[in-house]
Amino acid sequence: MCKHQGGLFIKDIEDLDGRSVRCTKHNWKLDVSTMKYINPPGSFCQDELVVEKDKENGLLLLELNPPNPWDSDPRSPEDLAFGEVQVTYLTHACMDLKLGDKRVVFDPWLIGPAFARGWWLLHEPPSDWLERLCQVDLIYISHMHSDHLSYPTLKKLAERRSNIPIYVGNTERPVFWNLNRSGVQLTNIHVVPFGIWQQVDRNLRFMILMDGVHPEMDTCIIVEYKGHKILNTVDCTRPNGGRLPMKVDLMMSDFAGGASGFPMTFSGGKFTEEWKAQFIKTERKKLLNYKARLVKDLQPRIYCPFAGYFVESHPSDKYIKETNIKNDPDELNNLIKKNSDVVTWTPRPGATLDLGRMLKDPTDSKGIIEPPEGTKIYKDSWDFGPYLKILNAAVGDEIFLHASWIKEYFTWAGFKDYNLVVRMIETDEDFNPFPGGYDYLVDFLDLSFPKERPSREHPYEEIRSRVDVIRHVVKNGLLWDDLYIGFQTRLQRDPDIYHHLFWNHFQIKLPLTPPNWKSFLTCYEQSRAEISQG
Repeated sequence: MCKHQGGLFIKDIEDLDGRSVRCTKHNWKLDVSTMKYINPPGSFCQDELVVEKDKENGLLLLELNPPNPWDSDPRSPEDLAFGEVQVTYLTHACMDLKLGDKRVVFDPWLIGPAFARGWWLLHEPPSDWLERLCQVDLIYISHMHSDHLSYPTLKKLAERRSNIPIYVGNTERPVFWNLNRSGVQLTNIHVVPFGIWQQVDRNLRFMILMDGVHPEMDTCIIVEYKGHKILNTVDCTRPNGGRLPMKVDLMMSDFAGGASGFPMTFSGGKFTEEWKAQFIKTERKKLLNYKARLVKDLQPRIYCPFAGYFVESHPSDKYIKETNIKNDPDELNNLIKKNSDVVTWTPRPGATLDLGRMLKDPTDSKGIIEPPEGTKIYKDSWDFGPYLKILNAAVGDEIFLHASWIKEYFTWAGFKDYNLVVRMIETDEDFNPFPGGYDYLVDFLDLSFPKERPSREHPYEEIRSRVDVIRHVVKNGLLWDDLYIGFQTRLQRDPDIYHHLFWNHFQIKLPLTPPNWKSFLTCYEQSRAEISQG
């Protein structure tokens, strides 16, 4: 399986030497003689297969499967009393779990936007969400993306209970890498190793697992209470490398798609509206079928699609909202029920699943308690103002009075020695050049900033970015997910090649501390003073 997003390989008919295979999902090409990807260049390496000889002296090619960590210290399921284990859906990827006398919450995003200003909550969270959070025993945050690690939400929580225990996996890039800059006062964050049971009390434990595609940032979790397992794969593309526990009592996963700027924010070449619409339709269907197949293979007792309930609600993102079609959870659940006897649950804000009742009798009318009649399910207004004000504050920052900020920033970013030229254009809301904004070239081969494109052969990308978001990202040393996943850019590239090393660096590998703009401004003033004295 392809290491990018788990697609299947087929023979590459363009390869005359017979050394490469092509992934059916995104057309990535792998040279099997080196186990390195040819397209995109400089991306992952596949793990080499293990070669063994059988009794007839034939060859076997194997992927090694280490023991399943959740099988250590196995526990037999005990009977659950009605009401003993209850799972309440709040919004998006946020679930509130009552497990005996303990409470656990997953990924609380309950107010504000995610990815700068690109994502907003689709569902109206229960009115008592803050009281609920304040009463929990622990919070699990799966990864650093702002639809899971929501600083606006955590700020409200920290004002009431700053010492609430929060657990995250020991990812290469720390989940809370930007905590000190966020202004959120949290004092009880626990970073735990992967694949080891964390005991909460005699009956309750949990285990955090890494993603096989993005181990540097993505995680998932198994929660076990009295031998009953709840599996939450969150956003993992290939959770735990594709090895997951079978026949858990409750499984929840993402389902919707649309969590990327590709292809909606691209133009030029093949990226016509017709091509984009067909690509989105095909990809969503593939995702739907993959999730249905995964559920069928794992055979959980109950399955719940979640972590896909967001909307591009700001008026300036109307085009994205109309074109970025997402999967329907009911369609996925119907597909699952057609191919298996798995019970499915499409959650609504405030709805509660009683695990004991559902395991005993899935038809029990009290197994799932829906929110009271008249409860508001979908949001119809969003408080854009305060969050856009924060972004707009960066536009007039003193840093951007001096064109040398460009060299300062990209030197800090640390990406170079790669043959790629990028044109960066600051724009208004409609992606037209911002009056007085910057329009410049960056040559990443030698990290220079030429006035014109170099004469050598080179790949080229043009990135138009809304000025408030790009300056906010630059000023605070934030990751470019705010731009790309948040739909705040428009892109063209020639040739049409995904530059994995470039995007991976700016989306995941930027320095953990922001640029030292105070020193930059001080040096600028000193050099200006020296020039005037000279």
